[in-house]
Order: sequence, then structure tokens, then C-alpha cells
Amino acid sequence: MSLLERIHSPADLKALSRAQIHQLAAEIRHVIIQTVARRAGHLAPNLGVVELTLALHRVFDSPRDKILWDVGHQSYPHKLVTGRFERFDTLRSLGGLAGYPMRSESEHDPFGTCHGSTSISAALGFAVARDLCGENHHVVAVIGDGALTGGMAFEGLNNAGELKRRLIVILNDNEWSISRNTGAIARYLTKLTTSRVYRAFERDVYELLGRLPRLGRQAQLAARRVKEGLQNLVVPGVLFEELGLKYFGPIDGHDFDVLEETLSDLRRFEGPVLLHVVTTKGKGYGPAEGDAGTFHGVGVFDPETGTASKSARRTYTQVFGETAIEIAARMPRVVAVTAAMTDNTGLKGFAKQYPDRFFDVGMAEEHGVTFSAGLAASGMVPLTAIYSTFLQRAFDSLIHDVAVQDLHVVLCVDRAGLVGEDGAPQHGAFDIGYLRMIPGMVVMAPKNGEELRDMLWTAVHHRGGPVAVRYPRANIPEETMPAREPRLLALGLSEQLRAGGDVAIVALGTMVQPALAAAELLAAEGVSATVVNARFASPLDEHAIVGLARSVGRIVTVEENVPMGGFGSAVSECLDRHSLSTVALQRVALPEHFVTHGKRDELLRTVGLDPPAIARRTLDWVRAHQRQYT
Repeated sequence: MSLLERIHSPADLKALSRAQIHQLAAEIRHVIIQTVARRAGHLAPNLGVVELTLALHRVFDSPRDKILWDVGHQSYPHKLVTGRFERFDTLRSLGGLAGYPMRSESEHDPFGTCHGSTSISAALGFAVARDLCGENHHVVAVIGDGALTGGMAFEGLNNAGELKRRLIVILNDNEWSISRNTGAIARYLTKLTTSRVYRAFERDVYELLGRLPRLGRQAQLAARRVKEGLQNLVVPGVLFEELGLKYFGPIDGHDFDVLEETLSDLRRFEGPVLLHVVTTKGKGYGPAEGDAGTFHGVGVFDPETGTASKSARRTYTQVFGETAIEIAARMPRVVAVTAAMTDNTGLKGFAKQYPDRFFDVGMAEEHGVTFSAGLAASGMVPLTAIYSTFLQRAFDSLIHDVAVQDLHVVLCVDRAGLVGEDGAPQHGAFDIGYLRMIPGMVVMAPKNGEELRDMLWTAVHHRGGPVAVRYPRANIPEETMPAREPRLLALGLSEQLRAGGDVAIVALGTMVQPALAAAELLAAEGVSATVVNARFASPLDEHAIVGLARSVGRIVTVEENVPMGGFGSAVSECLDRHSLSTVALQRVALPEHFVTHGKRDELLRTVGLDPPAIARRTLDWVRAHQRQYT
């Protein structure tokens, strides 16, 4: 039996020897590599926090003490030592463990995290609640892997420094920003400044200087400046100290002994402290250490070689990246903006070919959208590529900074709809509603890769304000795309793909192909269906909708978005405007609850958005409607 198999809770770690801790760290890395190789997921970030996780759970007493993992893609080692080893092989599968912390999954997950930069704010909430309830436990926020580039993290730090609650923030720095030759000095300073002797000396000296007549205050301030000056010869702690947090570090995040000793010392502090830990992203796995960006989040791969299993099918994201380069070659004012997602949004090639016209703003979507607004106001045409779930964070910027000023920002909304194994916090289930409600916003969704290319071309040539093009995390339906010039689409014009007299199915984006397949199944049941590719959620092709309402009399809308405020809502509103509210309308959409994690095809089938389900729901509805009027 391996050591890991004997770890059923963090309490089991406390009896292990140093040799056993190192053995356990190796076993954890092996299990993570083998599991992610089969299941896909976040590899490099998790390999980098193994020793840190073990030290945290040796020093603190979870679940009594609260440990929050920012972003959440650093939580696999945490899951393995908190009673989830036996289920770890189900990671990110339907009905299995989530890829992120979930409150419903374990008492050791006090707060669900997935979007970056939230941990400090949430941890401060836990700390204040603890104090108000008269409780006595520790609260730890582990932030890093880019999350400190988000403004919310600094808002949390600012408030933590003001409230002065007992709180430990651990900055997991894995970007090689601290050179190795400062390690020994920094390690010595950290050990010194966290010791009881140093803190007692610091307090006594400050109190003594404060008692000296007239010069006491000046001497105290001078001593503080000397201390900060000496520390910051080797450590960048002034920012955090000025925000009101005691700063310690940087320390080696893979030296378990130093981690455990330092964390034990930090338990004694009554106010907020920040520990700066330097780790290697992908630690312990050669391919991930050599290319941490590629191995940040990976698909299925060969664990022996690190070679990924590549699909022969191209994805919407790849088509976007290729089209962005094509557009930039023809339009010098086009630039690309993303928020810490260069590779995953398909912009790696753009960044290489046009480095002066590419901008990664970090994990800061709100800033990214307003930055794009500034570019647009200056005559540039920004292609702003942000996941649907992350664009939610920039909603105010979309209204206040882009739409109100009628600025031509092209929002390239990747991961729209169900994203599969990443689960509820990552599904792009709301963007149609929150985008189409904004006055002047054009919202498009392509049925395939060819149409995505046309839509992007149309978007950059749009003469009005903002345009959003939403597309999924999926392969394009066709095997190849014909080599032709991109076409400009008429604004708000739909496309009829099939004619039928019993029902009209109006589908948007990813649901067009399933709707066509559903029409074939309906035909076998004797039901003739018109199928329309809506193309636009805003502006809606009202002429086509009114025509279908009067000629067919039954309309089914299909979308990969929640029904509230979505494309079906737009069609319903259109019918109301034209006094056609009595026309039969069936809206097929995502359910009105959060969808779990699993393979995308599995989830579409589960929520009733695959062809058989669309056909069955349409058939039942049409027959019920026919019976009602016979």
C-alpha cells in the first residue's frame, strides 16, 4: 500500500516523518500526472504546490482552519490529502470530482473558487465572520499563478490592511520573477523576521524610541525607514507593508522544512500577513517544467513523453486565431487583446507575428475591456478575446466604457455555452442575455468555422459600436473549410436552411447543426420542419420571425444559453411587438440551474440539447398543440 492510500484526512499527515513527507510528495505528483494524462485538466499549477499543500495541512487544522485556493486549479494535491484519493480517478468526469474546489464536495473546501483573484476578499470575509462569532481559528488564502494581476486581489489586500484581522495570505510566485542568487539571503531574513526574538526586539525598540522626549516619533519613523530599506535590498515587500500586511519572504516553495517552520511561526501573528513563496510551475515533471504554459491546462497526453493526443479536427478557437492573423495582415489598425489567455484563446500565433499589436493584460478582464475602449476611442479596432464566463466580470465596463460611448470594440467570446469538464463556474451560459440587453450591441453566433470567419470579418468592418461574436469550446462541424475570401454578412439577417410546414426551428450558433439533425428525425415521424440559422441574437431578424409566425404558426427556438433573457426571449419579445403573442412558441435552452461537469457531448445530451432530445421535445409539443386545436 502506498503512503497516499493511507492518507484519509489532513490529520494523517501530522504523524509522518520527513522522509515519508518527501515520499508522499513524489506519490502525489505521480498520481496527478497519470490522472491528468487520462482525464485532461490542470497539470503544471498543481505540480508546483505539492510541498506547499503538505506544509499547510501539517501546520493548520482543516476543516476547522479555513484554506482557500485562488483560481482553484492549484487544488489537486489538496483534494488528494483531504479524503478524495479513492475518487481522484473520476476527476472532471460526469458525476465525479470537480476540477476546482466545491463546497458541496468536501468540508475541506470552505469556499468554491474558479475565477481568479477572489481568495483574499473571501478569506477576509471568513476572518471577519470568525471574529464576530467569537471563534478562534486561522484563515489562509493561497493566491498565485497570475491571480495577483487581477484588481480584485488588490482591493482585498487594501481592505485586509485596513481591517487588521488575523489573516494569512500566501503568494505562490511561479513566474521566475525572483532570481536564484537572492534565495539564501531572503531565506535568512525570513527566518529572522518571523522569529519570536526578532518580533520582540522590533516591538521593544519601537516602544523605547516612542518614549524618548521630542525625538521619539522622529526616531521611530527613522527606524522604520531603515528597516524597510534593508529589507527591500533583497525583497519586494514595501507594497504589501504599505497596504498594512506584514510581508515575509520570498522562500523556497519546495523546501518543506522551511515552509513548515515559517508557517508555524506565522500562526502567532494577530494581524494580516503575506508570505511570498517561490515555486516552479510543473515541478517534478520534465515536460511541464520545460513548457509550463502548454502544460498549464492540457488535454489527454502520454505521461511517459508528454506528447499530447491531438485531434484531427480543428476547433473554433483555432479558426479564430487564424482569422485574426488574416484580418491583421489586411487592417493595420487591428490589434488583439486578451486577459491571461494567449494560448487558450488562439492568439499565440498573432502574438508572435504582430508582437507590437498584441496585448495580454493579465487576469484583469474589467481592465482589458476598458483598455480596449481606449484603443477604440483612438481609432484602433481591438479584437478582445475573453472567455464568456470571464467576460461576466467586465459587465460594467461593457456598458459604461464601451456601449454608452458607441465604441467599436470586437468582443471575441470564446467558450460560449457548455465548456465540458471545467463545470458550472466556467460554462458560458449567460452571455446572450447580458450582451443583447446592452443598447447598440451586435451579438452574432456562427454555425460553423466558415461562418465564424465571415462574422469576424463582418465585425471588424462594422461601422457602428460594439460587436460580440460568441463561439464554443468545440470542434468545427465540417472537416475542412473551403479556401475562399471571407464575406460580409448583412446585419441582422438570418439564413433558412430547410423548408417545412408543420413547425419552424430557429437555432442559434452551435445549435444549428443539431437542429438540422433533429429535423431529419422529425421527418421520419411525419413532421415537416423549417430550419433557420438565426446568426444574430441582436439585432434579431424580425422580418423572418414574423414571416414564420404567420406562415407556419409554430416556432421552436434552440440555443446554448439559459432561457432567461436569451435568444428565445428575443423571439418572444419580437412576437409581442408585432401583436403575435398568440403564436405558439417553444423555447429549448439550457436548464435554469447550474450544469455540472462532464464531457461536452454528455452534458448536451443530459440537458436535452442533442438532436434526439430536440426532436423529441419538438414532436411532443407539436402533437400536443395539434390535439389542442382539433
